[in-house]
Amino acid sequence: MDTYCDRCGEPAAATDHQACRAARRMEPPRYCTRCRRRMVVQVSPLGWTARCVEHGVLTSA
Repeated sequence: MDTYCDRCGEPAAATDHQACRAARRMEPPRYCTRCRRRMVVQVSPLGWTARCVEHGVLTSA
């Protein structure tokens, strides 16, 4: 089963995602790592939530 980068959506093994990992320290995920779907992301002063229609919700907490 392939996994995908949660920032750019490309296959995790395809390239070195060092820039993505660095950016993710400050940003919420944008893509589901399991199915590569774009997630619905909501950012608040207290954190973020990211929802994949297939795999559910992730939170920063």
